[in-house]
Order: sequence, then C-alpha cells, then structure tokens
Amino acid sequence: MTSRFLNRFLQQAAWCLITFAAASPITQAAEADALYQQLGQKPGISRFVGDFVAIITTDPRISKSFAESDQERLAALLTEQFCQLSGGPCQYSGRSMEITHAKMQITNAQFNALAEDLQIAMEKHGISSQAQNKLLAKLAPMQRAIVEK
Repeated sequence: MTSRFLNRFLQQAAWCLITFAAASPITQAAEADALYQQLGQKPGISRFVGDFVAIITTDPRISKSFAESDQERLAALLTEQFCQLSGGPCQYSGRSMEITHAKMQITNAQFNALAEDLQIAMEKHGISSQAQNKLLAKLAPMQRAIVEK
C-alpha cells in the first residue's frame, strides 16, 4: 500500500515539475515579447523611429548634437536598439553609449528633451502610455552613460 502511494505521489510530483518547467519559459518569453508586440514589432518601431529622428534633428534644444549624423544610419541603429530592448529578435550593432556620446557634453536637459521627443513620436503612432513608459524605463539607465554634466 505504501509503495503504491509513493509511486503515485512521485508520478504526480514529476508531472507538476514537467508542467511547471514547460510553462515557465513560455510565460517568460511571452512577457519579454509583450513590449515588442505593443510597439508594433520591428515595422512599428521603425515607423515611430523615423518620426523620432525627424523630430530630434529639428528640435532646437538638441538638434546640434545630430547636425553631422547620418540620419538613415541613426534610424537603423535606434530601431535595432529599441527592438532589442523591447524583447524583439534584433541585435544592436552600434557602439556603446559611453563611446558614442564621449566628449559631447550632453546635459540632463538635453537627455530629457530627447525622451520627450521620443514620447511625441510614439504618441503620433498610437503607442499606449503603458508601452511608452516601459520603453522609457528600459532606456533610463543609459542616462548615466550619456550625460556628462
């Protein structure tokens, strides 16, 4: 009697472990992918990034920082970066934030202006406030590497 009970218990425990192990990666992948989906996947990200680049290159608060930038390359790198940060399948191929912004003397005000411009671009494309906040939260830690003064 004890042996049957123990076998049944072990079978149920094994089944629970298998079910949990199988569900866990799926749940984690779904959570990681959710922001990417909310942003419209790579095509959606590319669309709002196109507007974002147009906004930042004309914003008098920060346009000087982008005066000599290749706008197409900038848009492509930002698309990669946002895609990767949001859980998409992209791989960012640009330089580190430290190297890219070295000696540019970016201020907190300029960093905040850039974030405001990103929100404007996302709103124009109907990205929810929740998704905007999630992306901004993923970008916020970069402030330390970008802002010099």
